[in-house]
Amino acid sequence: MALASSAATSCTPRLLRAALLLLLLVTAGRHATGAPVVSELRCQCLQTVQGIHLKNIESVKVTPPGPHCGQTEVIATLKNGQEACLNPAAPMVKRIIEKMLKK
Repeated sequence: MALASSAATSCTPRLLRAALLLLLLVTAGRHATGAPVVSELRCQCLQTVQGIHLKNIESVKVTPPGPHCGQTEVIATLKNGQEACLNPAAPMVKRIIEKMLKK
């Protein structure tokens, strides 16, 4: 019986240290600021369109190049709920972004 008790007490400090380390990592992750959270590890836009009429656009999300994708991505959410990838170099898209930023 003494042997079982000794084994349980030697594991307890290890478990406590592991639990404390896990708690610290979770807490540090929640308080980290300035680092963008990447939901996808690849480009979301494989094909783009040159433009969509502004009246059909609900919102626009611009994602700069980063480790997930080497190009700027412009994703327009349409009023019907669909998403469309826009060509960020197209003059029409640049005007759409300017107008959306002014709103």
